[in-house]
Amino acid sequence: MSAAYKLEPAVVTDPFTTSRRMFDELVGEASSARALARGHMEVEEAIRATGRDLLRQLFQDHLDLRSAQEQRVKVVDHEGQQLSEPRVARRRLHSLLGGSVVVTRLLYQAAGHEGRAPADAGLRLCKDGYSMGVRRELAQLCANDAYDPAVATLERLTGAHVPKRQAEELVRRASKDVCAFYTQQVCEPVPEDALLVLSFDAAGVVMLTKSLRPQTRNKAENEPPDVSFPPKLKSGQKPNRKRMAQVGTVYAVSPFLRTADDIVGELQSLTPTPLETPRPSRPRPVDKRVFGSIAKNASKVIDEGFREALARDPERKRRWVVLLDGNGDQIRAVLRAAKRARVEITIIADLIHLIEYLWPAAYCFHPAGSDEAREWVVQRVRALLEGHDPAQVAAGMRRSATLQKLERRKAVDACAKYMLKLAPYMRYGDAIRDGLPIATGVIEGACRHLIRRRLGIGGARWSTKGAEAVLLLRATVLSGDFDAYWAFHEQQVFQRTHESKYRGAIPNTRRGLRLVK
Repeated sequence: MSAAYKLEPAVVTDPFTTSRRMFDELVGEASSARALARGHMEVEEAIRATGRDLLRQLFQDHLDLRSAQEQRVKVVDHEGQQLSEPRVARRRLHSLLGGSVVVTRLLYQAAGHEGRAPADAGLRLCKDGYSMGVRRELAQLCANDAYDPAVATLERLTGAHVPKRQAEELVRRASKDVCAFYTQQVCEPVPEDALLVLSFDAAGVVMLTKSLRPQTRNKAENEPPDVSFPPKLKSGQKPNRKRMAQVGTVYAVSPFLRTADDIVGELQSLTPTPLETPRPSRPRPVDKRVFGSIAKNASKVIDEGFREALARDPERKRRWVVLLDGNGDQIRAVLRAAKRARVEITIIADLIHLIEYLWPAAYCFHPAGSDEAREWVVQRVRALLEGHDPAQVAAGMRRSATLQKLERRKAVDACAKYMLKLAPYMRYGDAIRDGLPIATGVIEGACRHLIRRRLGIGGARWSTKGAEAVLLLRATVLSGDFDAYWAFHEQQVFQRTHESKYRGAIPNTRRGLRLVK
């Protein structure tokens, strides 16, 4: 290194004088007669407001200290160009401490090349003017609530003001590394005595017209405007406003042995018959990961689920169970994914979806809400749980409708058709004998929490990028991975923003320092 860049110890006087004075003033105010005469809420609010100013000043003093101690260094950018023209430059940083602070540092330049500030790397600053703390809090708030209340909550609790449009952009940036995080994450192996369960579903999200899939967008654009108020859909008319978000979950769960009577009792909400020994409680899913996408189709989300499952059971020693609601496209995609993964799977169609078909069929034979209708449903559910062939149960329903010469039998035929289509996946007797789950409650809950409670907020219309960002971040929260993800995200941001911009190591600007008070 040339003599021009020789480092000498920096001597800096105490820059925290202002912070110390503000702290003394705060202590004086808290111990004053005026404060002692107030209620606790008034005192608390006064300390909070003044304390936030104190913390921001302390942060500013720290940054000023780093600036005063910064040493000149040799800077070579990633193209090998030496940047030999340093100048003092300032940038504003919006923090969680009630407002913005100013970062003063040396910016190294050369004609025709982008400047570099090594001190920014030492502070791990982002390109935009928001601290990583603001970005983290905003990501969590926006993953759980609409943008307007989220930014209002952030400002009320921390004093950090982020305009709504900027908040949307920060959330998109915050979600950038979710897929990479799960690709590199080491998964916990499935316990030897547990089942490996996968489940998939979909939920519609109201989109901006430009973000609808092409076929739906064409229908929406060609619809004549409805001038009535409130707008009324004609019979059979679809709103053409939604795009399907695909959701998946992977988890391990211990087998749960039950009988047909146990399940029928649960469905009827009956009090179980007292037993000599207490019935074991239902095992809870462990190591559950929830994921989804509105940009990807069902096949890609299902492939992601199988990759996650293979990471947990690479030797394919566990029993794989796939729970679905009966959608034909999903079943075909699951079968293709299983074939590519070279794994045997057991597909089970959700019992609750079947029951939703059975009730309308029951009302074709008996009055709605009657005990006879309830008993009719219970008999068919019990037959399936005891191992009867679903095709035979469906044929019996149709035969009864024909013998009774029912005039309105559409619901009976629809239920029978549904059962015949999914008969290979309705072997509930075998499933409960092996302790397998037969209902999609986990994925239904995932759809409710992941999609409907956030993306389904009344009046909201989404762009594809905006919905995808919120969905990805919300999935990390629901999977319990947000903290681990954010640490990974910070590393990736640092690499993109700083490490990739230099040839070799980032120059160290803080060597040989001493502080004189």
